[in-house]
Amino acid sequence: MDVELTRSRVGGRARAPPSKSYTHRAILAAGYSDGAAVADPLVSADTRATMRTVEAFGGRVDRATGDRRLDVEGFDGRPGVPEDVIDCANSGTTMRLATACAALADGLTVLTGDGSLRSRPQGPLLDAVEQLDGRAESTRDNGQAPLVVGGGVDGGTVSIPGDVSSQYVTALLMAGAVTEAGITIDLETELKSAPYVDITLEVLAAFGIEATETADGYRVPGGQAYGRDAAYAVPGDFSSMSYLLAAGAVAGGDDGVVVEGARPSAQGDSAIVDVLERMGADVTWDREAGEITVRESDLSGVEVAVGDTPDLLPTIAVLGAVADGETRIVDCEHVRYKETDRVSAMATELEKLGAAVTEEHDVLTVHGGDSRLRGATVAGHDDHRIVMALSVAGLVAGGTTTVEGADHVDISFPGFFDVLYDLGAELEEHER
Repeated sequence: MDVELTRSRVGGRARAPPSKSYTHRAILAAGYSDGAAVADPLVSADTRATMRTVEAFGGRVDRATGDRRLDVEGFDGRPGVPEDVIDCANSGTTMRLATACAALADGLTVLTGDGSLRSRPQGPLLDAVEQLDGRAESTRDNGQAPLVVGGGVDGGTVSIPGDVSSQYVTALLMAGAVTEAGITIDLETELKSAPYVDITLEVLAAFGIEATETADGYRVPGGQAYGRDAAYAVPGDFSSMSYLLAAGAVAGGDDGVVVEGARPSAQGDSAIVDVLERMGADVTWDREAGEITVRESDLSGVEVAVGDTPDLLPTIAVLGAVADGETRIVDCEHVRYKETDRVSAMATELEKLGAAVTEEHDVLTVHGGDSRLRGATVAGHDDHRIVMALSVAGLVAGGTTTVEGADHVDISFPGFFDVLYDLGAELEEHER
């Protein structure tokens, strides 16, 4: 599907979807238990992959009550050997969580995904499983999926880099709790995206699991059991909110956009509020009510480090294209290893829209003062975050902007274009 957007003024109230990061972790935590419920989950292409994974390991996910609640019959810390290959589709989180879980099984699990996922790095996590005396192989011997994993690991100490993906840490912590000896993770380099591990620790605690940060990394004791009496409630997703907040800042008029479901949590991407404030946006966050209001504002360029918040890079790049002055997005090398190379993708597509951009290996600079956004046809790069960010740019670009591959928003924000339309955006969807 492609979407055509015309310069528009938006306003009103909208609710961002539940957090994808929390939903993934809660579904798997429920899977590790003997049974638990997840309330207000995000049901999307990515999280459905994690549901299928839990079922492949012997659990069952019941959606009989609709998307407001998932009732999970878990495998009680003892994943079985799947009857078939696990297809993680486009979900890197699913593949990493499943890899560590598969290492607990006595037999072998085969994991694969779509073309994008089969190009993403898994090597450090495979090395970690081997350090625990498990079996973990890339079928092409390049550290990428398809993967073959198993061996019945019972814990130990691993040493992994921290600057590739925090999901390796999350996967090992979640699996380590049900091993005999637990898992100690020593980080060889500084941890990138650390707030995502904070989310993991928060979810683990909610399911009765003890895990702690150490001087050298993290530690989860073994012999623990996942459990929870009440349904786990998933908070709103700040990564998804960032596009609605950006839309309010660049096209929200005097009334602006009010985003609901924005209660504080461990999500690092809540930093988008601070970024908007620093750029001069008229933004107010009522934390108790969980509402953020943003009005159209004259923005100024700033420097933003995204070491802990890689998913915000596309949003900030678009804001920089509208702002006066220069916006430098630094510490962004790891953002190249997402669904696509998001640094290069945003540089390429913003330039098509008339933005002046300088791309370096670890820095993306958007020269807002030299940018005049005009409508063009841009590629979504099969990446939900690229699609949504470019759609926000389409609200302020002159003429018509066509975003190709727009259906990929289903990965994290099903109904994104319905929400944008309800806020007043002039857009049309076209099946390809």
